[in-house]
Amino acid sequence: MKLTVLPEEFRRALPVMEEIEKEGFEAYFVGGSVRDVLLGQPIHDVDIATSAFPAEIKAIFSRTVDIGIEHGTVLVLFGDDQYEITTFRTESTYQDFRRPDQVSFVRSLAEDLKRRDFTINAFAVQDDGEVIDLFGGLKDLEQHVLRAVGNPHERFHEDALRMMRGLRFVSQLGFSFDDETFAAILENHSLLEKISVERIFIEFTKLLLGGHRNEAIRQFVATKCYRYCPGMENAKDGLTAFAQLVPTPFTKEEAAWSVLLDHLEIPTEKVTTFLKAWKVSNDFLRECRELVWGLRQRKMGYYTPMALYRLGERALTVETLLTYYGRPGEAGRTALALAQLPIRSLRQLAVNGNDLKQQFNQKAGPWLKDTLRYLEQGVVESRFVNDGPILLAEAEKFLKQDAE
Repeated sequence: MKLTVLPEEFRRALPVMEEIEKEGFEAYFVGGSVRDVLLGQPIHDVDIATSAFPAEIKAIFSRTVDIGIEHGTVLVLFGDDQYEITTFRTESTYQDFRRPDQVSFVRSLAEDLKRRDFTINAFAVQDDGEVIDLFGGLKDLEQHVLRAVGNPHERFHEDALRMMRGLRFVSQLGFSFDDETFAAILENHSLLEKISVERIFIEFTKLLLGGHRNEAIRQFVATKCYRYCPGMENAKDGLTAFAQLVPTPFTKEEAAWSVLLDHLEIPTEKVTTFLKAWKVSNDFLRECRELVWGLRQRKMGYYTPMALYRLGERALTVETLLTYYGRPGEAGRTALALAQLPIRSLRQLAVNGNDLKQQFNQKAGPWLKDTLRYLEQGVVESRFVNDGPILLAEAEKFLKQDAE
């Protein structure tokens, strides 16, 4: 097969390949970009594989960066563009089921391609558009099949994360595993225990955002990969319920995870512990925790003023999440309700801690936090007007009542 028209991203990279070939070496477009071109999808990264060794690439180009030279990858800066150029290589055994114990550089394209994960990722394209397909990837693309290159057991023992990558491709591409590859994942799913949580999180999150998410989750359960993901050992029922959602794709990671957490029935007070096991950022954790709380509040009825105040703009996100439960959100009503809140944060309260300390001639202590919280709630619920003298008077009543 030959590409009659190379995409713009490939055409821009042709001068780089020409420089390599001028020195007597081979160079090909490889990886996901080739697959995406064949599927008619947008290209994200252009990767080039070559028979030239790293030192030889650095001798050809004046501007390079050693971004992974121990694995044969050199970043070439060419004009305003940059390209990762990787030497053909073979790999030894994988003691940790993720990284090879030893990488050997070779001059053979065939040797390089046979270590790829799936046939649809094992293409190479020459500068004239000729597609090199050594493992039946074109047929698998046509039939929407995910098939491991060679022996699937070997591929997953080399890199156990490939099982999660396969599930991610099910979600993103709508493909199905061939029987042998599925059986190998089912047999080897426990190898995920050897993979870092951070890497699993990346692949699983991409799965959650895919257009065929529900089928991918069903395969995630069927292959038993879920058992080796943090906090999901007994999550079969929750995942099965999640896989029955309205199939609209999620557009934000936090939204996807929040709906998942709700279906897994993780108690709101345990969301933090659950997500910490996934080693997510504090910002991501905080956003998910608030969205889960807000979603559960909203499912019981419309927001109370204090719930709306706590959520702020997140309430608008919660409204979009209702659609996954087959319920229409009320974004317009919620936007108006947010705009009508007397205050949007404690900083907007007409009195602060210093005002209270000065008014009542007291040092800071638990009373101060309690009083501010009381005034804040009173203003949000429109029981008090957000006016300094009025709030000081209400604070005095509250403190007297508290002292009795």
